[in-house]
Amino acid sequence: MTGLKEKYKKEIVPALMKSLGCKNVMQTPRLLKVTLNMGFNSSMDKDMIKAVAEDLAAITGQRPVITKARKSISNFKLRKGMPVGAKVTLRGSRMFEFLERLIHATLPRIRDFRGLSPKGFDGRGSYTFGLMEQTIFPEIDPDKVKKVQGMNVTVVTSAQTDEQARELLALLGIPFAKSQK
Repeated sequence: MTGLKEKYKKEIVPALMKSLGCKNVMQTPRLLKVTLNMGFNSSMDKDMIKAVAEDLAAITGQRPVITKARKSISNFKLRKGMPVGAKVTLRGSRMFEFLERLIHATLPRIRDFRGLSPKGFDGRGSYTFGLMEQTIFPEIDPDKVKKVQGMNVTVVTSAQTDEQARELLALLGIPFAKSQK
């Protein structure tokens, strides 16, 4: 079991039960999945797409799914069936391992990092934030990167409200920026 998963079971669940007033362990919000998504532009060739997908696989430890366009859009020079992105969905122990690496190794490597925006919640307990490039991950060698590519990371929780989800993620160690009021 990973360190973050043990911390979740031993420390975070009791703290959430106390602060949210839950009478049962099953009422506490929990992590359901983490999804990473990289979008491509239509001018990328197959070698670039393969290289970006390999970077995503190195980051997550799981092979990404190449997503294809559902319909043609001429203004974007996009045809139905063209690759438009790559995504990975992490659950269980891989999800906890990824979040632990993200919190303790990756986010501290970002230059001038002041915390993640607290505005990324969707109203149903999911939190999404963007990363500008994949080279901030320790698994990626910056000299071998063919194309610098950003990605979106979505953390889906079973929380009913944004406040519950924010409390869960803060207890897990996700650094939120202090809001300027």
